[in-house]
Amino acid sequence: MRFGSYSRHCEPRIIPRFRCGHCRATFSTQTFSTTYFLKRPELLEPIFHRLLAGSGLRQITREARCAHSTVMGQAARLGRHALLVLARHRPPGPVTEPLVIDGFESFAFSQYHPLHLHLVIGAESHFAYAFTHSRLRRKGRMTDRQQRRRATLEARHGRPDPRAVELDMAAALRIAAPEPQPLTVRSDEHPAYPRALARLAGYALHHQCTPAVAARTAGNPLFPVNLMDLLLRHGSANHRREVPR
Repeated sequence: MRFGSYSRHCEPRIIPRFRCGHCRATFSTQTFSTTYFLKRPELLEPIFHRLLAGSGLRQITREARCAHSTVMGQAARLGRHALLVLARHRPPGPVTEPLVIDGFESFAFSQYHPLHLHLVIGAESHFAYAFTHSRLRRKGRMTDRQQRRRATLEARHGRPDPRAVELDMAAALRIAAPEPQPLTVRSDEHPAYPRALARLAGYALHHQCTPAVAARTAGNPLFPVNLMDLLLRHGSANHRREVPR
């Protein structure tokens, strides 16, 4: 039932309030709005389009003439809404198409904090069923100073689980198919993937492998996930590969 209204500086300026006839709690039309509690609600849509275009947060901040934290907060809000949209539009019932799995390495904060992003994509629908990530240990050639720095960070924050890719890919597949069922899973020849599939007790699994060196064309069985990798790197400035100098 109607329960008065309140005014604000942003449009619309008059916001109607209501009271629930069952629990008697009060709420307004803003309670269920994407712009709830935002002081700059007019920035949400422009930030959405800039993020899709692959703009960096600092570039968006300069254009919007706002604080860097404002863009970060609204980007995080858009991400949560995107997850809700995916959950709402998930195909109902058991998975009826092959699942294509893959991941790519990126960094959080610095090269001392590498991570692996896991994707589970529908082979026919290209729907993103699940997404998880794993912390990794910095690897490759390092100087003595870099090795000491890595040891210091691991002593402070803990050493990443060496089985993280295996465990988190298994978790992603459980998100995609919560109940045991027959599944066809396509992947490259990453050695952790067979071990991840072995953790799915009760599932009737058929694993199809494609070499990672195969041409990444539309005819590649891994094309749906390869395309998603490309879009993530294109649309997220923080995940783009470094340009050799």
